[in-house]
Order: sequence, then C-alpha cells, then structure tokens
Amino acid sequence: MPIFMVERHFAEDLEPTADEAVRINEINDEEGVQWLVSFLSADKRRTYCLYEAESIEAILRAAERAGIPADAVVEVTNRIMPDGSLTGVV
Repeated sequence: MPIFMVERHFAEDLEPTADEAVRINEINDEEGVQWLVSFLSADKRRTYCLYEAESIEAILRAAERAGIPADAVVEVTNRIMPDGSLTGVV
C-alpha cells in the first residue's frame, strides 16, 4: 500500500490527547487510512505525518472529517540513507 507524508499547519499550539487520537483513528479506519507516525515541530504548530492509504483522496477525506488540516500530501517511495543509498520506505 502506498505511503504518504502529510504536512499540517495549525493556527494554535497543538496539544494532542489520547481521546483525539482514538477519534482520528476511528475516522481513518472508516476511510481505509493507517496513521503510522507523526512528528511535532518545536513550536507545536506543524506536524509531519506518515500514513498508509490507497490514495491521497482517502487521506484528504479523513482529514476533513476529523477537522484537521492536510496542507501538503506527498507520496513517498524511498528513503535516502546517510551513506547516500536508497531503501524502501517500509
């Protein structure tokens, strides 16, 4: 299944909770989206998230339903390692 990187920008500091994560995961499940991991910026206003999904459209539907931004969604296929080699994402 394709892997996507999602960049999100928030107007206020993000203070995630377990309840919010459960709600987002329920919506994702309904849209066929699997949240893999997220990174929170130091200013708590941006996240960079990896998702597994059939399409960008599925990710956008899930984000809209969850009421969270999806400012940029990009499919990723390889990782560049410190030695310059390419490996698969998963």
